[in-house]
Amino acid sequence: RAALLTTAPTGTPESGRPTALMPAEELRARLAALRPKPWAPDRAAALAGFQAWREAHPGAMTALWLADGVDHQAEGDSTTPLATALASAGPLTLARAEGRAARLLLPPRAEPDRLLLTLRQTPAPAGGQATVLARTGDGRALASAAIDLPGGATAGEAALELPLEIRNQVVRLEIDGEDSAGSAVLLDERFRRRPVGLIGPTEAGTDTPLIGALYYLERALSPTAELRAGSVEQLLARQLSVLVLADRPVQDGRERQALEEWVRAGGTLVRFAGPRLAESPDPLLPVRLRAGERQLGGSLSWEQPQDMAAFPDTSPFAGLAPPPEVTVTTQVLAEPDPRLTERSWARLADGTPLVTAETRGAGRIVLFHVTANAEWSNLPLSGLFPDMLRRIVALSSGVAGAEGGAPLAPIETMDGFGRLGPAPGGVAAIAAPAFADTIPGPRHPPGWYGVPGEGGERRALNLSASLPAPRAMAAPPAGTALQAIGGVPAERDLGPWLLGAALLLLAVDLVLSLVQRGLLGRPAARAGAIASLLALVLLAPLAAAAQGSAPPGEMPLVTRIGYIATEDSSADEAVRQGLAGLSEYVNRRTAAALGEPVAVRPGQDDLSVLPLLYWAILPEAQAPSPAAVAALNQYMSNGGIILIDTRNEGSGEGFAPGAQEALQRVTRDLAIPPLAPVTSEHVLTRSFYLLQDLPGRFAGGQVWVSREQDRANDSVSPVIIGGHDWAGAWAVDGRGGNTRAVIPGGARQRTLAYRFGVNLVMYALTGNYKGDQVHVPAILERLGN
Repeated sequence: RAALLTTAPTGTPESGRPTALMPAEELRARLAALRPKPWAPDRAAALAGFQAWREAHPGAMTALWLADGVDHQAEGDSTTPLATALASAGPLTLARAEGRAARLLLPPRAEPDRLLLTLRQTPAPAGGQATVLARTGDGRALASAAIDLPGGATAGEAALELPLEIRNQVVRLEIDGEDSAGSAVLLDERFRRRPVGLIGPTEAGTDTPLIGALYYLERALSPTAELRAGSVEQLLARQLSVLVLADRPVQDGRERQALEEWVRAGGTLVRFAGPRLAESPDPLLPVRLRAGERQLGGSLSWEQPQDMAAFPDTSPFAGLAPPPEVTVTTQVLAEPDPRLTERSWARLADGTPLVTAETRGAGRIVLFHVTANAEWSNLPLSGLFPDMLRRIVALSSGVAGAEGGAPLAPIETMDGFGRLGPAPGGVAAIAAPAFADTIPGPRHPPGWYGVPGEGGERRALNLSASLPAPRAMAAPPAGTALQAIGGVPAERDLGPWLLGAALLLLAVDLVLSLVQRGLLGRPAARAGAIASLLALVLLAPLAAAAQGSAPPGEMPLVTRIGYIATEDSSADEAVRQGLAGLSEYVNRRTAAALGEPVAVRPGQDDLSVLPLLYWAILPEAQAPSPAAVAALNQYMSNGGIILIDTRNEGSGEGFAPGAQEALQRVTRDLAIPPLAPVTSEHVLTRSFYLLQDLPGRFAGGQVWVSREQDRANDSVSPVIIGGHDWAGAWAVDGRGGNTRAVIPGGARQRTLAYRFGVNLVMYALTGNYKGDQVHVPAILERLGN
C-alpha cells in the first residue's frame, strides 16, 4: 500500500508541494517524527499542492485528515475548500481534536500599574478558568492571574498587578497547563516600566499646566515609565533607571559626587537647558557650553526660528521623522570640539547640536539644549518629544537599539510546544524597521531576535500577536467520517500498587524459603500461610490509597496540616502545593510523619484533628459566617494554631493590594488575643532550628504572635499573623521542583523559609516544650550544688 504526505498537522512542508508516493512503512516513520510547528498552517498552499498532485494521479483515493479543529483564517472559510477537495477524491476521514477549547494568549497591554492580560478561545459549552503564570528568565513563576471564562465565552481578561521591581523581571507569560506556541508570550523591553526620577529647577510650580518645567515631561513619560519625585538623595536611594534634571544645576559637593557615582554605575542622567543652566554650567554635561544662550534678537541670533534636521543614522533617534512644524527659538550652544559631531544625537538645520550625549563609565549623560517646556522650543508640544524620551529610557535599561535598521538575528526560537531552544538552520534575521510587521513562519519562527550576548538588544516575536481569534472548523462535507482525537489521559498514582507488587514478591520469596527449609509443615498450613500473605499484600495498596485521600475527620490517626479553602481554586492549589512541599521537607528532616494537606471549611468540617491551619487571606475575602467564626474560636481555644498569611509584607509589598483591609474583615469577630512582634526569644525561633528571621517567598516583614502575658493554652499562641507568603516558598510541583521564585531571592532565603516551616510544625506539635529549655542551666547549677 502507498500513501501521500500532503501536510503536517500545523503547517505544510517548506516546499509547499506534496511529496511523491511512498510505501506505507516508510511513511509511518515520517509520520511518527512529525511535530507541530509554531506558525499557522497555510491550507491554501496545501489545497494547491493537492490539486496539482491529483492532476498527475487521477483515480479514487482514501484520505485521512488530522486537523486541530481550528479555522486559522480571519475572514472566509479556510477549511471548507480543502475538505471539499479531499472528499471529492474519495472517502474522507476527519480526525479532529475535541473536548478542549483552543486558546491564544495575546501580548499584554502595559498600563501604569499593571499588565492587562487577554485570552481568546474557541467557544466551550462549560465555563472554566485559565491561570496565566508570569515567569522569569530562568523559569521561576513570580505570580499568577486567573481569567474567568463563562460558558460560551470566546475571550476573557484579567489584570496582573506587580510591584515595578518584580514586574521588570518577568520575561514570559504562559497559560498554565497549555503547551503550545500560541499559549506563551515573551516580554521584551517594550513591556517594562522603568523608574524615572524628575527634578525641576524649584520645588514649587514645576507641574503648572502648560508652563511648568515638568508638565510636559510627566505627560510624555507617564504611560511607559514609573515617575518618582523627591530630592537627589531620596531618588538615588532606590533603584532608578533615569534621572531628569530640568534646568537645574548640580550643586558641588555630596550631590555632584553621588550623581557621578550613579552615572558611572549605569544610570542615565538627562539634562534640559534653561536660564539657570546657561548661567551656571557644571561638569555633569556631555559637552562644554558657551556662556549665555542663543536666541532670536540676541547677539547670537537667528533671523528665523530653526527647524530640526534629520536624525543621524548612528543616533538612537534614527527612524523617527522630525515634524516640519517643530522649531527652536532659543538654545544653549556647545563649545567647538573634535568629538562634538559623534556626541550629537540631534541637530538643527544649521548644524548646531540640539541633543548631545556622552558615555561615562557604564552610564551616560544626555543634554537637551532647549527647555523641557515650550519657552525655548515647541518640541515638547509635538508627538516627537515622547518618542525621543522613550528611546532614551529604553537605552537606560541596557538596550543597545538597532541603529540604522541593523538586522536582528535569531537568538532563541520556540517550537510548536512553546519551548525555547537554539534557532534551527534556515531561520533568517529580521530587519529592525520590519520587525513590527513580521508574521511568524518557517523563516521567522516566534522567539527572541537581536544581538547575542549580555547587553545586546532582544526583541520578542510572538505568534499570538499575528493570529486572528480562533474559530471552530466548519462542518465537513456530507459523508465525511468523523473521528475524535482525545487528550492526554489523567495521571494516576501507581505508588501504592508498585509498593504492593514489591511486597508480593517479598512474600513469595519468604514463603518459598520457608517451604524449602521445611518450616511450614503440612500442605494445608502452607496454603493458609500463602493465602494470608497474599491477602495482606493485596490490601496494602488499597489501604495506602484510602489513607492518602481520607478527609481529616475520617483519618484521625494521620497527622495533617489543614488549609482554609477559599473561593479561588488557583489560590487554594498554590497553598496545597506549598503545604505538600513543607510536609515532605518535615518528613525528611524530622521524626514527624505528616500526611497530605487537606482543605477544610470551618463550620462544616471537623477541625479538632488538625494541629495547624494555614489561612491565606485574599484581597477580596469576605467575613466568615457565624458558624465558621464559632468553629475557629473553638479550634483556637482547644489548642489549635492558625497561621494567617496576607502575602503582602516586606519585599512582597504591593503584591496583594487590599489584603490588610481583608484581614480586618475576616478577623473582626475572631477571639484573637493582643499581639506583639516575634522576638528572637520566642519559642517559634528555636523549636527545631535556631532562626533570626522568618522569611517565606517574601522577606523583611513583621510576624505577630500573642503577647507573653496574654497567652492561653499553656503559653502557646493560638494565632500567628504575617505576610511572607510562606506557602509560595514551600510550593513544589509533581516533579518536586519549586514553582515560585523567592524575592529578593537566593537559595538561602528558601532554606530559611523551609526551616521556619519546620519550626512552625514543631511548635504546633510540641507547644512550649522548647521554651522550658531556657531553665536547664539553672537546674543543672542547682543539681551541682
